[in-house]
Amino acid sequence: MSTWIGETFTSDAGWNHLEELVDIGSRMAGSDGEREAAERTRGALASAGARNARLESFDVQGWTRGESSIRSEQSSSSLGLEHASIALPRSPSATATAELVDLGYGLPESFAETDIDGKIVMVRSDVPDHYERYVHRREKYYHAVDSGAVGFIYRNHVEGCLPPTGSVGTPADPIGEIPALGVSSELGARLARRFDGEEIAIEVEADIGDATSQNVHAELGPETDERVLVTSHVDAHDIAEGALDNGAGTAMVIELANALSRREDDLETRVEFVAYGAEEVGLVGSEHYAEQATHDDIVAVVNNDGVVGDRTLSLTCHGFDGLESAAETVSDRFDHPIETDPGLGPHSDHWPFVQWGVPGYHVKSTSDEVGRGWGHTYADTLEKLEKRTLREQAVLLTELVVHLASDEVAIDHRAPDAIAADLEEQGLAEGMRITGDWPYDGDGN
Repeated sequence: MSTWIGETFTSDAGWNHLEELVDIGSRMAGSDGEREAAERTRGALASAGARNARLESFDVQGWTRGESSIRSEQSSSSLGLEHASIALPRSPSATATAELVDLGYGLPESFAETDIDGKIVMVRSDVPDHYERYVHRREKYYHAVDSGAVGFIYRNHVEGCLPPTGSVGTPADPIGEIPALGVSSELGARLARRFDGEEIAIEVEADIGDATSQNVHAELGPETDERVLVTSHVDAHDIAEGALDNGAGTAMVIELANALSRREDDLETRVEFVAYGAEEVGLVGSEHYAEQATHDDIVAVVNNDGVVGDRTLSLTCHGFDGLESAAETVSDRFDHPIETDPGLGPHSDHWPFVQWGVPGYHVKSTSDEVGRGWGHTYADTLEKLEKRTLREQAVLLTELVVHLASDEVAIDHRAPDAIAADLEEQGLAEGMRITGDWPYDGDGN
């Protein structure tokens, strides 16, 4: 065992790939940069020893950022510094002039209690500590839409003049209904102080059309029908390097392929590596693959999205006791902490499988912050990550994948109606319904 551990802990395969990804420039879904990232990831998987490295293309809604602005009748110039506001991807190209309503955290009950019909609403990107669950950006957006708002402003809670990005739109209607902007914490404070209850004008310009994205696939291990999926997403928002979200996850996939190629004889089940496209605009790549896949053949999904940001791994287990047990086995074997969360998390590429009862991890790292921190801002850059952390976590995740691929390990699938019931119990169903992401009929099937 010690040989592969030492080789993994001195490997540069993943980190070198991470540097390549962040140096590409924009990896926005459907862009040339995203395709270059996918092609480089295919090459890195082949170089690591994985077989049949290939791209699979699919159609995606195209969206390219143009200019955006916020103005008031009291000023002919744009409010704040130029970099303090940006359009949210898949906002329509549109303008709105109306009274501004600062709705604070933008909790569901706040929309129910406040008249925002015909107004522009501003909400924060976090939730208060006492609130029982996280409220996603898209949920807040569609509460605004359903309440009759004509514009949406998403205010970052992280200081540093960093406007947040993040898509709107639904699977059925990928372009949102009202113009949407992200603003920095500081500009949001200024808007709330000076213009709450006053008329402002917002404008979003975007080029909207057809585009193509792609998933990257490769394999190791025996040619079994059953397989363990090791996944990430290769796309990133266009405003930053996308180092943590999710260059690090794709770098981890490369590092795991590199380590598992040395341990291929230990694999008793096929391991398939998938780097998805178009995650940031609605899990499009993973949805595309999940629609084609035979779910009964998938032993488990190990989805890397948020790794390397902190030294301790955090694995969301979605109510699968066998996944928690597997993580605990690896933690005990290495005498190294791995945090597990039994709850559900429907916001990354494991979800198109987990929602139908396929065992799946969302592999992240621990964080005391609410929301993404530097993620989805200009500040998601390489120097905030450490090579040591990538290597440590690669050792643990390599062992976890080998363990899951063992004939002696069987993770029971769950019934979709049990997943649906957990979503209801954990307060997540409401948000999924309003964003068009609720996949079940009345019986949870």
